[in-house]
Amino acid sequence: MKTLPGKTVERLSQYRRALTASLAANRNYVFSHELAAMLHITAVQVRRDLMLIGYGSVMRKGYDVRELIKTIGSIIDAPNGLNVAIIGMGNLGRAITGYFRGKRTNMSVVAAFDVDPQKVDKVVAGVRCYNISQLKKLKEELDITVAVLAVPTDQAVSMGATLVSIGIRGIMNFTTAPLNVPDNVFLEEFDMITSIEKVAYFVKENQPPAGK
Repeated sequence: MKTLPGKTVERLSQYRRALTASLAANRNYVFSHELAAMLHITAVQVRRDLMLIGYGSVMRKGYDVRELIKTIGSIIDAPNGLNVAIIGMGNLGRAITGYFRGKRTNMSVVAAFDVDPQKVDKVVAGVRCYNISQLKKLKEELDITVAVLAVPTDQAVSMGATLVSIGIRGIMNFTTAPLNVPDNVFLEEFDMITSIEKVAYFVKENQPPAGK
């Protein structure tokens, strides 16, 4: 199978979450239009995505929920799992660490790093925080391949360069500073300020006229 487009991978992850919720509600089959309604997209988009991974439905029953969850996992999950590090244990870093726990069995947050002595050696959601000076050593010892960047914005570029230099292969950047990484490193950037401003814009545009 060829490498899937990033947007398709995002939707596959969303499908799996929706399917897992359906399974918890004792639903064993789901139709494309039902899955589409859960995610506010079209049934055509659902069918296109699932065709890309070679999955079809039973005409009268829809998609087998368990089998589809398993198929999506075989496509987007690393066979042996991946180890993740949180870089920066301020409010955001701690929140991400706590939220991440137990969400995916194939991805584990194995360490956190910070420069603040008050945070070093503390444990959050079962994850120990180490001094940033130990990053390279523990990257090798713990086989860390993915880093979540939650440092202050003015430290983001230099820390991003450090992560690349020690062989981190994937970075999730939660700062507002854009990063430049080589082609062999996958970078996902999430700018919460931009996302909030986008929401605010559309609220403004749809605001009813005064007095209505």
